[in-house]
Amino acid sequence: MTRSRTAAVLAVAAALPALLTGCSSDGRGAGPTGTTAAQATAPSSDPTGSAPGRGATAGASGPATRDASAARPVRSPAKPVRVPAGVTAGYAVVDVTTGRTVAQRQAHHRFRSASVVKILIATDYLERHRGTIPAGDMALLTPMLRGSDDDAATALWRRGGQGEIVRRMARRIGLTETSPPPAAKPGFWGYTAVSAADIALVYRYLLRRAEPRVRDFVLGNLRKASQCARDGFDQFFGIPRAVPRPWAIKQGWSGYGAVPPVKCTRARATSYRIGAVTMGGNPVDFGRPVLHTTGVIGDRLIMVVLTLQPSGASFTQSAERVTKLARDLYLSVA
Repeated sequence: MTRSRTAAVLAVAAALPALLTGCSSDGRGAGPTGTTAAQATAPSSDPTGSAPGRGATAGASGPATRDASAARPVRSPAKPVRVPAGVTAGYAVVDVTTGRTVAQRQAHHRFRSASVVKILIATDYLERHRGTIPAGDMALLTPMLRGSDDDAATALWRRGGQGEIVRRMARRIGLTETSPPPAAKPGFWGYTAVSAADIALVYRYLLRRAEPRVRDFVLGNLRKASQCARDGFDQFFGIPRAVPRPWAIKQGWSGYGAVPPVKCTRARATSYRIGAVTMGGNPVDFGRPVLHTTGVIGDRLIMVVLTLQPSGASFTQSAERVTKLARDLYLSVA
């Protein structure tokens, strides 16, 4: 074998391992655009089109056509998120595309719903009433969803059969931890028992199974949630202050009295306290203040954070805790 031929053979032999494995010396793909041969020729098994935990490769050819956050796949599993001291939290984050729960903690623990139940009230109404919504009913549904109007919720709650609303929706959606208020308080819609897992299912139902007219009405109004609720409380805590738009939200609060720390509108809220009630072996605390943030973030995530706050906690302090928790949770999966 000539010297030049020997040199050529040795060069091919040296390059052969890299050609077979597609890896550089540091164990990462080393193609000209930063992808391996397998990535360049085979479709990704990830529904978002990229490997878990990775965003777009820096310096990749071609201009970006989508927002980086929207293109980025949901990270799984999520990093642990610390819950503030003195707070009982149940949360669930669901990847809208796959339906996978990518983060959860006490997701089956039951809390009183406060105003989060208004999603069920509106959805039940729309599924029982076909055709054009009468102007009088529209004047109840819209402020109930956007401004969390309690008087509107009470009117629709009574007309819908009170606890029967919850039972109907639980059967339709398949909710296993949601139940009507205690028998002694049938008119108190805010005492409906819910879990983070069940509320995530409600949003999943709206996005995937509900009729388009129902989905568009409910989520369309939740996307237009006002900062100041009808009772005067600032409802832009949690998701609205923790994550970027677009989002559709339904918040809940109870146990903070009738006067908000910063009065946006005339407040007429009433605080009811009846202590803890055992329902089906799963206790629901009706005594401590609750503060919940729930919604759909962009087209990627469903986030539900339900919390019991320390007894005597102020609304402002509770809102700060929930906002930090929602932000940490979002960053753990984004």
